[in-house]
Amino acid sequence: MESRERLDYKLAEVERSEPIAIDMPLSYIPAFPWEWIGGILFTFVIAGIGVGLARLPVINQLGAMVTSILIAIVYRQIAGYPEIIRSGIEFSAKKILRYAIVLFGFKLNIDMILHQGLGLLAGDTVTITLAIAITLGIARWLKADKSLSLLLGVGTGVCGAAAIAAVSPIIKAKDDDTAIAVGIIALVGTIFTVVYTLLRPILDITVTQYGIWSGISLHEIAHVVAAAAPAGQDALAIALLTKLGRVLLLVPLSFILTLWMKRQGTFTGQAKVEFPWFLVGFIITSLIGTYVPIPKMYMQVLTTLSSFLLTAAMVGLGLNVSVQALRTKAFKPLMSMFVASIMLSIFTYFSIIRLTP
Repeated sequence: MESRERLDYKLAEVERSEPIAIDMPLSYIPAFPWEWIGGILFTFVIAGIGVGLARLPVINQLGAMVTSILIAIVYRQIAGYPEIIRSGIEFSAKKILRYAIVLFGFKLNIDMILHQGLGLLAGDTVTITLAIAITLGIARWLKADKSLSLLLGVGTGVCGAAAIAAVSPIIKAKDDDTAIAVGIIALVGTIFTVVYTLLRPILDITVTQYGIWSGISLHEIAHVVAAAAPAGQDALAIALLTKLGRVLLLVPLSFILTLWMKRQGTFTGQAKVEFPWFLVGFIITSLIGTYVPIPKMYMQVLTTLSSFLLTAAMVGLGLNVSVQALRTKAFKPLMSMFVASIMLSIFTYFSIIRLTP
């Protein structure tokens, strides 16, 4: 057995080193619950600050989620990782993330998609397939980080940050990869939203075609709304309908990724992949939100809670981001995703012009 002096020396070395992500069981509750509670509250406070700042001019273009992630990243670089409350922060980044995805289901109107936008699902399926395939193809050519590139491909093809958050635990992505992917999606999506808005008046495209184009190719729901709204209510309605179809396809995509990860584990000897039960909850809340008459006030509370919890979870992820990792890992995946987004926009534009009146 090692001496007490030797153990104290090792402990001192650990305390001086950079924080290391701990693969903590999600059911773990520490011996000192105030540390656990303190970590959760810490992510809530930063999320609250992010929500407040996101209401200011200019910053509101980033949104609460990205603003909160940036605050968390800056805090990590200046003050370091708050190790004493790590357990609560990890809980927010992993457990609360799943709860937020479940609540996100209330926003999805399945009936509207099945009765009015069923034909658009084929186009949405093509979009998701192309986004992931092109991003991973370019990433492989550039020898970019595979996990981060896959997250960006899913975010581009489905629904931005929410999709990244949903598939991250399935593919066992690192927390810093997830946070970086969310930030990149927000940045690139905002750029494309501005470009779409500027191009609309000079393109030979109808209001309906523009709405479908926005909904089928832009990254976040917020980006779709921002780009389609200036074209009028008809464009906005069809854009949201198209986008909701992509959100719905997140469920089968997640199960496909689960099966793929299990197959990978069979050949590589990796640990057993956890079944994404939170997606079952997502489906249930989607059905409830669609077919159960919930008062508008309560629905607003649920959707607001979902957004806030997702923001708090992103804070937990952001605290794991190292600027050095951002410089060394993010550039090539960013280029892969950016080129894929351009190709996707061009392909969907000409396809819509050709196939719709």
